[in-house]
Amino acid sequence: MVPAAYLVLRRLAGGAEILLQLREGTGYMDGYWACAAAGHVEAGESVLQAACREAAEELGITVAATDLVPLTAMHRTGRNGKPIDERVDFFFECRRWVGEPRVREPEKAARIAWFELDALPEPVVPHERAVLESLRRGALPAVTTFGF
Repeated sequence: MVPAAYLVLRRLAGGAEILLQLREGTGYMDGYWACAAAGHVEAGESVLQAACREAAEELGITVAATDLVPLTAMHRTGRNGKPIDERVDFFFECRRWVGEPRVREPEKAARIAWFELDALPEPVVPHERAVLESLRRGALPAVTTFGF
């Protein structure tokens, strides 16, 4: 099972906006919008450390682990029998960080942009859209599943 950390950066400028990235050049869901920072948990690293590291690597911002608010843990499957597609994803919301988010890995992201939760762009990575839509409705359980 592959663990990953997802960071939902949220600002309250005129509403509840979240920061998304447009994936490009990764070979996975290119052309789809996704959480602005996300990635696999590395060996010897906690999921909280992974979320903070990904924020620095992908967006050039500093996030404190104490500012991460757990949203949901998602158990998902690709239903193809491949171990790489058996996942557990940890989604965190963050409303405080240091620095201005920017694309730091242009080989993986074409751009970033802020969107209202009730006006998400198309397309959004399906399992991430499921989390964001539940967040918008205010009905996000501690554990979710996808693909089963």
